[in-house]
Amino acid sequence: MRIALIADAYPPLRSSAAVQLRDLSEEFARQGHQITMMVASPDQPQPWLLEEWRGVQVLRLKTPRTKDIDYVRRTLGEFLMPHAMWRNLQQSPLAGQQWDGVVWYSPSIFLGPMVQRMKRASRCRSYLIIRDIFPEWAVDMGLMGRGLPYRFFKVIANQQYAVADAIGIQTPGNGVYFQEWQKQSGRSLEVLQNWLTRAPDAGCTIDVQQTPLTGRKIFVYAGNMGIAQGMGVLIDLAERLRHRADIGFLFVGRGSDADKLKRMAAERQLDNVVFFGEIDPDEIPGLYAQCDIGLVALDPRHKTHNIPGKFLSYMHSGLPVLACVNDGNDLVNLIQTEQVGSVSSRPDAAVLAAQAEALLEQLETDAGMSQRCTQLADRLFSSEAAVRQVVASLQA
Repeated sequence: MRIALIADAYPPLRSSAAVQLRDLSEEFARQGHQITMMVASPDQPQPWLLEEWRGVQVLRLKTPRTKDIDYVRRTLGEFLMPHAMWRNLQQSPLAGQQWDGVVWYSPSIFLGPMVQRMKRASRCRSYLIIRDIFPEWAVDMGLMGRGLPYRFFKVIANQQYAVADAIGIQTPGNGVYFQEWQKQSGRSLEVLQNWLTRAPDAGCTIDVQQTPLTGRKIFVYAGNMGIAQGMGVLIDLAERLRHRADIGFLFVGRGSDADKLKRMAAERQLDNVVFFGEIDPDEIPGLYAQCDIGLVALDPRHKTHNIPGKFLSYMHSGLPVLACVNDGNDLVNLIQTEQVGSVSSRPDAAVLAAQAEALLEQLETDAGMSQRCTQLADRLFSSEAAVRQVVASLQA
């Protein structure tokens, strides 16, 4: 099939979305499809740039800036983004190209107009990969009420859903948000698990043995450190376990709460905590090879379901997890059923500390835990399975 995959993240960006889209596009190519990745690229000077990236045709389309700016400018930039993408697509060598299917990734929720035009021009099916339910999660977090901003974003989100012939949600629990959408004939809602391609250990610029954590059992967190993660409880956990000279906490990444978390650790004089900035995704396997347990945190105010990309990366590397997530999240049952770690729905450092110590003891006796992690990743969270599922829907 000739497939267009549209998003606002792709390498050289280092976000989890960029890594997922890289892996997905490369797997489309491996399975014999003609894949074109169309990505919003605010930093490039020209309207369009067509290139090859690891066997994938990548069309970078200039758009307004949407990242690392204030909320008002971001909203305006995202609103204009699909229209800029369409305009610049028409100036590119791919103007007039016919597609067998259009796939797009959300967030952002604003790509609907771009997809609608492409779908209409090619008379093909479309598939929305949705990874978080916005603006609902922002309301849950107290970032907005149900006033005018919420209603605006809800209209945009519903417009996006209306363009989709099929929607792939992260977990069964998110199906409740699409009950009305499903009532229209011809629409298909399915669970499309998050995915990741297992990467080899190519080394890492971070050498844990050259940090104050040398010789300790390492709990690692790698990824975004933002409001949605609610990571303060992990600093509380480190403080609760500061008496354990054999345990250390390694935080790697960036985000709106990164500086706040560093200040918290410094103010409490925690010598068992080390921070590093964002690293290249190809270094992640080398980082995890030096660690023992992966950390997952989601703010307890969430009501939507989310299986973070970092959970997948831990599984692919054979790292069991210690997770603190919102009550009722499908991730709770997954971790417990598959026996790949320990999980709590209470943001209580004392509870997490007890679980952390028990998990370390279990690692000493349970030789199969690491293998269960990699087997789970291969079974549920592979790029190969995700591509097959999306293609089957487009061909329906």
